[in-house]
Formats: sequence, C-alpha cells, structure tokens
Amino acid sequence: MKPLALIVTGPTASGKTGMAIELAGHFNTEIISADSRQIFKDIPIGTAAPTEEERSRAVHHLVGILPLEAYYSAARFETEALAIMREIWKKSQVAIICGGSMMYIDALTDGIDEMPDISDGTRAYVISLFDNYGAEAVLAQLRICDPDYYEQVDRANTRRVIHALEICLEAGMPYSTLRTGIKKERDFDILKIAIDMPREQLFKRINARVDAMIAAGLEDEARRAFAIGDYNSLNTVGYKEMRAYFSGMMDRETAIARIAKNTRVYAKKQLTWLKKDPSVNWIHNTAEAIALAEERLKNT
Repeated sequence: MKPLALIVTGPTASGKTGMAIELAGHFNTEIISADSRQIFKDIPIGTAAPTEEERSRAVHHLVGILPLEAYYSAARFETEALAIMREIWKKSQVAIICGGSMMYIDALTDGIDEMPDISDGTRAYVISLFDNYGAEAVLAQLRICDPDYYEQVDRANTRRVIHALEICLEAGMPYSTLRTGIKKERDFDILKIAIDMPREQLFKRINARVDAMIAAGLEDEARRAFAIGDYNSLNTVGYKEMRAYFSGMMDRETAIARIAKNTRVYAKKQLTWLKKDPSVNWIHNTAEAIALAEERLKNT
C-alpha cells in the first residue's frame, strides 16, 4: 500500500488548521505546514500560525522555525517536506500537509525545476533594488533579463518577481528557459481536499479573523518585527498595511480596513488557483475528508 499525502488546502480563514488537527487525531499522524509565512518566527498573530494549544493536539512541522531575515523558497519546501513525510510514514500511513501557499503545494505534488542557489550577493542586490527604487525597478530589469516570463508573471506578486530576477541573474540566463514544466513522478498517493463554503460566509470569517488579530496584538507584533528589520518575510498582507500606518501613509482605521480588504482579495486569488485544479476535492467537513482518505487508502 502506498503512503498517502493528505493535503488540506483552501482559501485563507476557511478552517484548514482546525480540520487538519482533527484529521491528525483520527489518523494518529502529524502535520506539515505549507504556509510561506508561518515558517517564520516572531509573527504568529499576523500569519494565523497554530497556537500552543493547537500544537499540543498535533505535531506541526515547519512552523515558526526561521528568523525573519531568512530566505525560503518552494524548492526548499519541496526538499524538506518530502524528508519529513518519509519520517511520518514510518509511524502512520498518512501524512497531513496543511496550508494555502499554492506554489508550495504544487512543488510538493508536481515537483519543481532545478534552480541555482541564490548567492548572498545576488539576493542583496535585488533586495536593494527593490528597497531603493521599488517594484517597478525590479520589473523593469526582469523585462530585460526575461521578457517571456515578464509577460506571464503576476506583476502584483512582488515575491515571485524578485525570485525570478534572482534566478536570471544567478543563472546568467532567462528564468523561463529553466522552467521545464515536467511533472515529477511521486512514489506516494496524493489526496487534495479544500474546504468549500459560500463566499459571503468566507468573507465574514476573514473580517472576524482580522478583528481577532487586532485584538490579539497584531499592531505590537508588527512593531516588534519591523524593529528587527524590514525583511521580505514581512512583505505580506497584515504587515504591509501596518508598515504604511507606522510610516504615516494611512491612519490606523484605514490600515485595519485595508488588511481585511487585501485578505479578501488574496482569498479570491487562492480560489481561482484551486478551481483550475481538477484534482482538488471540495468538502464541507472533517467527516467527508475522513471518508475520502479512507476510501483512497483502501484502493492503493
């Protein structure tokens, strides 16, 4: 019987963490976070990282382990998550992967093309370009280095644009020429589930989560984080708006409203990505997820 990678995904605030913990209890297994921000220390409120109580109910991997200045990528996630899964499967036939960072999910299920390691010098140059001249300067250089990828990249996704330029500069060739699009064969079974709910309900959950984050101390957390450094790990919803508030670009109430709005926009993007994936099973509760997983285990 093949081991099973049970992937719990879906838009932000849809209840992934709670469902993953229930599944971990049922299958007596552990959870790997597939969240590109929860992996960092010092920002648990704004990233909605599993709480101490939640982590006491199930072992979570790749949560709160890196300093804010650290670099992390989908390629590194693929390598580390696969290694952790091998260890989990020694104890259980099911490993649970929970998160909404779609590039991480795709890297784990489909593999990722081999890319050069980014040197400190290249990373420092691109970050300096971004810090001093903004996203438009990074985009302009990417257009010169790789016009093909420039035409297809989500230009609002600063992290992706920066990464593409880093690859171009490090490899000395266009990023697009290194992307083969060839899916890797996996020696384990994959079951993707996503929590489905009416969009109005999801948006109410997002608004409530933002209110809860503010009440829990998101503003103070963001101040402490920016005191450490204005790193790329903080270039995400919640902290970007707080940065704008701290710098006087918007008032506190506007910043909080903008966090909720931008989170809803992010959720829409996640839903668009997921709806394009025919392998995603849309479910409404943990019982449905358990039934799907147990049926898959019987048939592998």
